[in-house]
This record gives sequence, structure tokens and C-alpha cells, in this order.
Amino acid sequence: MTTENSTFEKENSEDYSLNSLQSLRSILTTREEQTFMSILFSSSATIRANNFGLSRKEVEKLLGVSKEDAYFHSFLSRVNQAVGRYYRLIYDEERDQVVAMLRVPARSARHTLSEEALAVLLFMFYQQEVLKHEFTLLTQLLEAFGHEIKKGSRRIQLAIDTLRKIGALEIQTESGKEDAYCLTAIGVHMFSDSFLHRMVEFSHSNQLSKEDVMKFFNRYNLYEKEGFL
Repeated sequence: MTTENSTFEKENSEDYSLNSLQSLRSILTTREEQTFMSILFSSSATIRANNFGLSRKEVEKLLGVSKEDAYFHSFLSRVNQAVGRYYRLIYDEERDQVVAMLRVPARSARHTLSEEALAVLLFMFYQQEVLKHEFTLLTQLLEAFGHEIKKGSRRIQLAIDTLRKIGALEIQTESGKEDAYCLTAIGVHMFSDSFLHRMVEFSHSNQLSKEDVMKFFNRYNLYEKEGFL
């Protein structure tokens, strides 16, 4: 799930049908269409033991290719052109995850996560995407929020459980530390650029350009790889 801003909602409120999905057949081969459906399923199904999405190797196996960069990124781009109003395919090279993110209006997204879950996700996003920490410890979350929330320890843990269920974060088992968590490709991309822009402007108490915000969150290289810029 990734949020959209109010401008997107307003511009598309009168023309929000699923007709564009029909264009998949003219853009994708049958095998590519089946691969897209497999990515959709794996991005939301819990039967994969919380391993949301597919690895690039798994996607290439479904496509019948191996290590063909141009074709792999062409597939992602063509799918996004066809269904970009509703979904976005993302390949996170660092985490080796290909996931399908569902676009939802901001007014709907705000009811998806509790205030605690949103705070935890933002805290981890800042630590891992901006400060480049490998993982976030539960003790760090409790130090940051526990004293401000009644029954903080329990509510923070519930927030973590919620984020794990939707595939936004996972336990970092390689750290050798207990209660260490890292963001998944889903968690990294849940915030739209417009949301991050408003958040940074609010924290800085002044207006910032989109370029300044994207540099702050180190998102330019990521979007260039995915073909979104």
C-alpha cells in the first residue's frame, strides 16, 4: 500500500474505473501477465511465512529469462504504465524484493495504521533510509515513544506486530541482537513523495523544494533505477 495525495484524488475522482487494466493484454505477453499476477499474490499472501513479494531470481524464472537487466526493467516499466493508477511494481535491489504496492487515497490510508504504528514506521524509515542504520532495536523505539504513550511498551509492540502483518518490517535475525527490526521494500515505499514532502516541511517549519526532500531521503537513485523519473 502506498498513499496518494489529495491532488491525485481530486483529479481522478470522476474517472476512477478499472478499464485501464484491460490494456495489460496489449502490453504484456501471457507469461508476463501470469508473472504479474504471481507478484500480486505473493505481495499480499501470508502463506509465504511473511516473505512478501518475490526475489528477482524468482521473477526471472517465471519470465523464462536469467540476468537480463534490460528485459527485467522493461517488464516492470510496462506493467507500471498499464496499471500505474492502481498498483506499482517495485524492485528493491538492496533487499532483493519485487513487490506490488496498491495505491490508496490518503483519506483511506489514515485509517489503515494506528498513530503508534505510523510513528514507529516513520522512526524506522528515518533511521534506516536517512541515517543508514542496518536495523532498529525495540529498546530504541521504547526510548523514543514509550514515555509519551500510556502503556507504551504494550502499544509499541502491538504497532510492530501490525507492521509485520502487512509486510512493512521484519525481524533482523542476522544482527545477533534480540528484538531488532528492519524495513522491507513494502515499508520503505509506503510513504508517497508528497507525504514525505509535507512531513519534512512541517519539521523544518519552512517550504522546501521536492529536490531537497528527495535528497534528504536518498530517494533519487532508487527512483532512477525503477524508471519513475
